Amino acid sequence: MEKWTPTHEAPEPLEGPVVATITGGTILWFVLFLAQLPFYGRLDDDGHLWWLWTCLAGSGLGLIGIWYVRGRDAAIKRDAAGPDTPDTPQEAQGTTHPARTDPQ
Repeated sequence: MEKWTPTHEAPEPLEGPVVATITGGTILWFVLFLAQLPFYGRLDDDGHLWWLWTCLAGSGLGLIGIWYVRGRDAAIKRDAAGPDTPDTPQEAQGTTHPARTDPQ
């Protein structure tokens, strides 16, 4: 049996409004959770209560996803700006105070 090798290069990953997409999905999961709350008893009687908890879990994981993609987006922008860009707003304004080096 021989090893399979691809015949073409992999395409570049698609970049788009990732933060907006994850935020929209998180909001959708939470709205679905809220829409099912009035039917808690019926869902429990029919054995479909997991639908409710799935929507809540999707909302919680979405919040983690928003945190993650915002950090990723900021890191990509920092990397694109180059190494001379200050990391903090204080460094950009020149308000950081150097450590004292004079003997007392």
